[in-house]
Amino acid sequence: MMENASDTLDRKERLNRLRLIRSENVGPITYRQLMARYASAGEALDALPRLARRGGRRRAIVLCSETEAMSELETLEKAGGKLVILGEETFPSPLGAIEDCPPVLQCIGHLHLLQQPTVAIVGTRNASTNGRRMADRFARAIGEAGFTIASGMARGIDAAAHSGSLDTGSIAVLAGGVDNIYPKDNTDLYRELASRGLLVSEVPFGTVPQARHFPRRNRIISGLSRATLVIEAQLKSGSLITARLAADQGREVMALPGSPLDARARGTNDLIRKGALLVETPDEAIEALRAIPASQMEEPSLQPPLPFAGDSEESPEMDRLRTRLREALTPSPTELDALIRDLDAAPGKVNALILELELAGEVERLPGNLVVRVIAADDAGS
Repeated sequence: MMENASDTLDRKERLNRLRLIRSENVGPITYRQLMARYASAGEALDALPRLARRGGRRRAIVLCSETEAMSELETLEKAGGKLVILGEETFPSPLGAIEDCPPVLQCIGHLHLLQQPTVAIVGTRNASTNGRRMADRFARAIGEAGFTIASGMARGIDAAAHSGSLDTGSIAVLAGGVDNIYPKDNTDLYRELASRGLLVSEVPFGTVPQARHFPRRNRIISGLSRATLVIEAQLKSGSLITARLAADQGREVMALPGSPLDARARGTNDLIRKGALLVETPDEAIEALRAIPASQMEEPSLQPPLPFAGDSEESPEMDRLRTRLREALTPSPTELDALIRDLDAAPGKVNALILELELAGEVERLPGNLVVRVIAADDAGS
């Protein structure tokens, strides 16, 4: 369940929440588990070394220091940016409702856009002239109908969608830091978005985007949005990842059909074949958006974290369960509910042990209540 939003968290708690997500082995889902278990981020930070040791960690877990967190905040603020944190009213509730929601967002631009109903428009970088024209046309019309447009500031369809929505509201979600202009040929667009729209990133200021950052960026684009519209996409493309994530998050997926002779239409046509809503005009898209139930527009459902069995002190029983848990896990994703049934153990105890193994670097928790075993070089004894 989402944390109760407040006008703002106190400065110490804001800093500790930033420190928590920037600490080693703490990802978005682990962060949420920790915040469900402890009364504050400060308490969670204090518990990390102990929990990691119980999970089998051989060296000290690296915590983000107060100095590092302060430096990140000050650098962002000097650039005219602000940090938006899960639990504050300024944090967008649709994004907060996804399981692997980023706990912090670095933002440059107009924060009020995070509170507007949002639609993602994405597509291929190698867009056709007609594709770019349609992206601009759809973005303008949907924006004039009262929706903010979100995209990834890539070449092609993304750039056209942003250009078409600058007057009505445009959010660019970046794979690198909010100061990193990528690609460089979108420098003018970046400046327009910083001035008239909003730039958003979950990674620290100064981060250069790497390949692994883009799929994670895509979940934010879809998570911010009530629906995702795909305009031109090849069968293997990041745009289809965004569409899949949107469907997994319970959001509407729409696609513009294209010629079967154009490889850039194969992805969109395949989405339609698999159940995405076919739209050919902006009016059709707007009609579909207005038909989405108000409850879904406000805040999609999110399953609350599993309970914990208190602070699991060392005991022969917990040691045996930890050993059995390690044996049951594989590098292939396993459903947590199935794991609990197989172990015939209390959910709270299993959840507590998984958290310890996560912080030790042995386990990773994935969206969909899945867990995988991770072979960490420093902890594998090799």
